[in-house]
Amino acid sequence: MRRLLGTLLVLLLAACQSVPLPAPTPSHPVTDSATTPKPPPRPPRIGLALGGGAARGFSHIGVIQVLEENGIRPDLVAGTSAGSLVAALYASGKSGAELGMLAMTMDEGAITDWAFPGRALLRGEALARYVREHTGGRAIEQMRLPLGIVATDLDSGAPILFQRGDTGTAVRASSAVPAVFQPVTVGGREYVDGGLVSPVPVRFARQMGAELVIAVDISAVPDGAPTGDAMKMLLQTFSIMSRSINTYELRDADVVLRPALNGVSSADFTARKRSIQAGREAALAALPAIKAKIAALTR
Repeated sequence: MRRLLGTLLVLLLAACQSVPLPAPTPSHPVTDSATTPKPPPRPPRIGLALGGGAARGFSHIGVIQVLEENGIRPDLVAGTSAGSLVAALYASGKSGAELGMLAMTMDEGAITDWAFPGRALLRGEALARYVREHTGGRAIEQMRLPLGIVATDLDSGAPILFQRGDTGTAVRASSAVPAVFQPVTVGGREYVDGGLVSPVPVRFARQMGAELVIAVDISAVPDGAPTGDAMKMLLQTFSIMSRSINTYELRDADVVLRPALNGVSSADFTARKRSIQAGREAALAALPAIKAKIAALTR
């Protein structure tokens, strides 16, 4: 009996040892790094810097149209003077096609409110109303695209980038060419045309977070034309000053577009169709460079 019990015990122990134990369950699933999907490449944050140039500013619209038609959509926009008007309308959600239609139906009288006699010819409030009407009354911080508007502090000469507040007032300040538009008071300080300090706001587009800046320079080149009246002399003075400042500011742009606007003066509102076409042609010529820059900065 003892031998029988001993034999049974040995067989039982041998059977227990032959049954495999279950493998421990890992607390975290094991993944294969080779099969883990990588995040898609991120294109650079594109900033559009639209320069000043009064009626020559219609060419900005042609640039925007070509960018949109080729699937290039800026992530933010900064504008000076005439560029601030187009920037505000674009940031509010208007497409390039809509901007074109608005330009062709624009009545110059809608932004003209005489102030003479006084510190300038125009008050500028009509321009502010026009902006509010066509941007749906949105404040700068409520725009669909981040928007920056550049003006100049008349007392200190320092630039200011408006990124909050009433859009119409900011555009009016940015466009307040001395002796043409009255200075604009904001927060107890007077502001005038942003072109005095930043004709094409490249540095401010960078400040807003742009990793790639497309700059549009529409400033008039001094051409030796007669400057017999006060207005022509003033515009010629601005051309000389803008050319000097732009030499430094445009160095920081990735791509610079200069629409061919020879013969189109800053006061010529009748050449809007030609100006838009000039903007389109400049953008089409620059497309390979723009796409190459985007590809190089995509990561």
